[in-house]
Amino acid sequence: MTENQQYFLNGALGEYLKSEEQALYDAAVTDLFGFNALQYGMLELDLLRESRIPYCLKADVGSGNFQAESPFLPLPASSLDLLLLPHALDFSDFPQQTLREAERVLVPEGYVVLTGVNPLSLWGLRRFLQRKSNCSNQQNLWAGQSFGILRIKDWLNLLGFEIVSTHFSCYRMPVQNQIWSKRLALDVLGRRCYSHFGGVYCIVAKKRVLGMRIIKPNWSKVKLNSKFVTTTSQKDELCK
Repeated sequence: MTENQQYFLNGALGEYLKSEEQALYDAAVTDLFGFNALQYGMLELDLLRESRIPYCLKADVGSGNFQAESPFLPLPASSLDLLLLPHALDFSDFPQQTLREAERVLVPEGYVVLTGVNPLSLWGLRRFLQRKSNCSNQQNLWAGQSFGILRIKDWLNLLGFEIVSTHFSCYRMPVQNQIWSKRLALDVLGRRCYSHFGGVYCIVAKKRVLGMRIIKPNWSKVKLNSKFVTTTSQKDELCK
């Protein structure tokens, strides 16, 4: 996690964000399988806690199992089955390169799960106004950048990813005051009536490789060669 995100997540609104994003990742990773997974950023949360993948690593610019920037991961090509990128695009100087790096380190049929602030929401509006105000205190989530869902999907499609699912969360007003935040909580109504305008999006995408076809054995058609099958009479002969 970058220093900017860490500052924001200390507040009441940050606690709400962490709770909502933890739920998003718990639901996303539970049915994804493989051998190696990496969570990049937001390290105070265990976003892989519901994953069944045995080898899980964490990384960030200054902590974790190793330190790196999201556009330049020190990992071999095709080495990860699952990559989590919470708000990585929001704070990356090279967001498209971050996605290209995700495509490089993922195995064919591997998954990337990423979250970010939805610009078409009240959270996106506050970020826009906060950045336009040139406020001196920019050390928070509002100092990041926002990308539309359609743009991110286009980037992923160009890299050969298949969009598996898209979800939204965070329907409370983006205010730090805990009392007003609870009074203006619209989570239930938001999910029912305007789900696509949640403050945070979550995209799950699968890496596809053109011309590659994974062949699984059809065990129902596997038959033993009759020459190698021992009959009852042969068994009797062997027992004499």
